[in-house]
Amino acid sequence: MDGIIYGSFFLAYYYYDKNRKHLQKLAVYNEALAESKINQLKNQLNPHFLFNNLNVLDQLIEEDKHKASEFLNEFAEIYRYVLQASDKELIDIKEEVDFANQYFKLIQHKYENAYQLNIENKRTNGFVVPLTLQLLIENAVQHNLGTIENPVTILINIDENIVVGNNKNLKRNAKPISGRALKNLKEQYSLLSENSIQTHQSDNEFSVTVPFIHNQKNDKSSHHRRRNSSEEEIETIY
Repeated sequence: MDGIIYGSFFLAYYYYDKNRKHLQKLAVYNEALAESKINQLKNQLNPHFLFNNLNVLDQLIEEDKHKASEFLNEFAEIYRYVLQASDKELIDIKEEVDFANQYFKLIQHKYENAYQLNIENKRTNGFVVPLTLQLLIENAVQHNLGTIENPVTILINIDENIVVGNNKNLKRNAKPISGRALKNLKEQYSLLSENSIQTHQSDNEFSVTVPFIHNQKNDKSSHHRRRNSSEEEIETIY
């Protein structure tokens, strides 16, 4: 009888330990898979950023060679930052805001005051995915037609969350836009945080709410638990 009891405890512990090791291996595998996916997503955004701004440069060369030269010099500095940011999973919000302001100067080279940027920053700590603000500014410019008389105003409010909004004046007869950059950004946040990006729109306004990633390890652990369930479908905006 003692042998049976001992054997039962031994088998129970054996299978418990085996299952525990299996779960540990699964967690390591999921983390590696998530990091691989994040790197893949970042590699998709680099060409996107490059080609969009090369198109702007091409147009400026025809319109104003002096502006094109200034644009090229600033773009070289900004693209250097983009390449450095690609090696980071998260970035401090202060650095992201500085980059957003620098990037918006490129927008003004082509459109002057047809697009306006206001940033209300009520906090100086917290982390976000690199290029988050740049992509959302670019998204507003791509979809909306701004003019000197009727500018598109992009407002970034940084508090508990980050809210990036703009008045809507959708472009007509424009080439179809895939929404891939915004979808890409949503996927990165789904891998790094248990809070997702939310979009809101009315007849006159469009906004995106972005969560801060306060604790990278905790958010990633929460994500690994969720990866066992089915992934949410990410809709394309506009």
